[in-house]
Amino acid sequence: MTQSNLKTQNSPPPIRLFVTGGTLDKQYQETTGELMFPNTHLPILLQEANVSLSIETTVLMQKDSLEITEDERAIICQACMDTPQQKIVITHGTDTMVNTATALSQHPELNNKTIILTGAMRPFMLGHSDASFNLGAALMAVQLAKPGIYIAMNGQLFQANQVQKNRLLGLFTAL
Repeated sequence: MTQSNLKTQNSPPPIRLFVTGGTLDKQYQETTGELMFPNTHLPILLQEANVSLSIETTVLMQKDSLEITEDERAIICQACMDTPQQKIVITHGTDTMVNTATALSQHPELNNKTIILTGAMRPFMLGHSDASFNLGAALMAVQLAKPGIYIAMNGQLFQANQVQKNRLLGLFTAL
């Protein structure tokens, strides 16, 4: 029996994956030498990792997190409130991931959902990236963690208000 046969026809997949861009999804444009967002690489990443979970993916935006505005952060929060799924993973740029996690934690409507933000320090398409590992950690964490807002990076799961990006070390660390 396939996984799709195990759920009722009208039930949504148990995990929602929101894409917002970030280094994870950047791709090197050879003609200009720039890093750009032609489209999300999540389908490739999930396929290469042989992920067998039922996931509904939605691209909310494709931006460097330093360019995400407060209005766009509100769009991310609203999408999390509007989705019927209780388990949500958000791919996000690492520079302002903590800001978005903090914004999400200010919405009591999300208290019953488990939301994990993750990203990468190096683009997936450039190889030798932490993207696959971090996404895998986030997908595992969203299934096991109790409701709350978290960041999954560097093999650790941090609560939203207890983490910072340490630019000197290139890691996320607990406060």
